[in-house]
Amino acid sequence: MKLLRKILFPLVPVYYTVTSVRNKLYDLGFKKSKSYDFPVICVGNLSVGGTGKTPMIEYLIKLLKNDYKIATLSRGYKRKSEGFQLADENSTVEILGDEPFQFYTKFGNVIQVAVDANRQAGISKLRILENGVEIVLLDDAFQHRKVNAGFNILLTTYNNIYTNDFVLPTGNLREPKSGAKRANIIVVTKCPETLDISKKTELIKQINPEKHQAVFFSSIAYAEEVISLNAKRTIDTLNNFTLVTGIANPKPLISFLKSKGLSFEHLNFKDHHEFSKEDILKLENKGVIVTTEKDFMRLKHYKSLQSALYYLPITMVIDDSLKFNELIKSFVKNN
Repeated sequence: MKLLRKILFPLVPVYYTVTSVRNKLYDLGFKKSKSYDFPVICVGNLSVGGTGKTPMIEYLIKLLKNDYKIATLSRGYKRKSEGFQLADENSTVEILGDEPFQFYTKFGNVIQVAVDANRQAGISKLRILENGVEIVLLDDAFQHRKVNAGFNILLTTYNNIYTNDFVLPTGNLREPKSGAKRANIIVVTKCPETLDISKKTELIKQINPEKHQAVFFSSIAYAEEVISLNAKRTIDTLNNFTLVTGIANPKPLISFLKSKGLSFEHLNFKDHHEFSKEDILKLENKGVIVTTEKDFMRLKHYKSLQSALYYLPITMVIDDSLKFNELIKSFVKNN
């Protein structure tokens, strides 16, 4: 794959030009972008792959849900439905996609969860709901320029800062690095738990934020227990289990489990993997299975796996969270 990306390097200027021109047309107003008179917060990235958007959306939900009526709006990647879908008790992962279904499973009693590839149409439909949605959290919509979110949170991973990358197809960037200027906050995600001030200063200098931008650092905290549909067990009771991942980068999870001295087999699938009958038959013979919360959403309805299937919860920990929280709350209050 790396060789193919190098071979495709001559296409980089083409992709760069197309995406740059598109952004310029929006910036100059030749392509129309809709703004809103209520809080719309966008969480996204410049890179393809996992930067921690789902944990960030969940962080924002927890931060705001007690004071405001919140809705999340996602595209619903790889869902089998079309158009606008509002989550309810009949929703499935096939209807919503794995990440929105995860939002609904965890927070569906206090927020609205919707999917629509057309974010403008989705926002309009959310606003006319009887409960009166007050805040819309846009999941993975940084490149969806038809919506001009009032507040943009851009994520970039510690081990692959966007400033070191190229646009597709050789690199991982969906658009040129200059697109980062649209962000209000830039969060360096998946940092080591201990990150000294000199490294933070170095990364901030590398990112070179605009005057209106704040840079934060976050890490992933793994729980000390795994959860099934009907039970919990502490990590130290696990051994010789099977780890199943269908995420962009499972390395941090693998490192965490190995740091606990655990022995396991790792079955690694591509991001948002749709498990086939053959996959399920293979997993049925594996004994205890530990997976991510996102993959758990795709696997939990298989009765043959339910007694052996667990997921490991994660949360996002933001350094200087008081300042971060205040910036979010101030935007919401003022809008």
